[in-house]
Amino acid sequence: MISRPCSATLGQSVVLQAAIFDVDGTLADSERDGHRVAFNRAFAQSGLDWEWSVATYGELLAVTGGKERIRHFAAQHAPQWLQRPASEAWLTGLHRLKSEIYAQLVGAGRIALRPGVARLLGELRRAGVRLAIATTTTPSSLHSLLLTRFGDRAESLFEVIGAGDVVADKKPAPDIYRWVLRQMNLPPQACLAVEDSLPGLRAATAAGIPTVITVNAYSADDDFAGALSVLSDLGEPGAPARRLAGAPLVGECVDLAQLRLWQRKAVVDMNH
Repeated sequence: MISRPCSATLGQSVVLQAAIFDVDGTLADSERDGHRVAFNRAFAQSGLDWEWSVATYGELLAVTGGKERIRHFAAQHAPQWLQRPASEAWLTGLHRLKSEIYAQLVGAGRIALRPGVARLLGELRRAGVRLAIATTTTPSSLHSLLLTRFGDRAESLFEVIGAGDVVADKKPAPDIYRWVLRQMNLPPQACLAVEDSLPGLRAATAAGIPTVITVNAYSADDDFAGALSVLSDLGEPGAPARRLAGAPLVGECVDLAQLRLWQRKAVVDMNH
């Protein structure tokens, strides 16, 4: 039985007003068969003998940001590339090439939205819930994905998009979420974040935003203590989401009513 807040606490600031979504691994299955493949093709085209396996890329996901990921790998395995006078320009160019290859993969239909994403975004939009994005992916990669999957609606679907280097410190730092909150002029308790990873969870909760997790192949075994609820995905009619931990899921799918229930529970817990 989920407790309900007393009427005195139900001010405008605690009603669910916005949902903030991560992108890679959350909106779309884009990490293993999208970004990883694009990195490897960029390495090959640049004359590098690097090959990021599925397992290696899973380890590198602890480093947020594509350029940061390349720098981290080079520092461990080929530090000479970072010791050259033009190393920063080389790093930027390599990451730009990777982003171009990723856009080609997206355009070819290689990257699918996760179950329930299009359904839930549509329901939230129709109900007047504000939508935003908080991601470390580059604006160009994000634009390619949104344009391919949502067409002309992409530009108006999300009110605020925090992507790439809009803040200096990336997840698990809370900066990107705090930036989005400032743009929307909302308190954190009026929002819910939807994430797929530990860095994402830590970023959102450090900004004070209650967070729902939908795991993917890379994060399925992680301990998401502190999340409102941990799920296999958002679910579709006839293909139910599975609750893995945290607050219960009512019905087959995550919908607006469910998000409101979870957010209200989070506000009650904050007030006690």
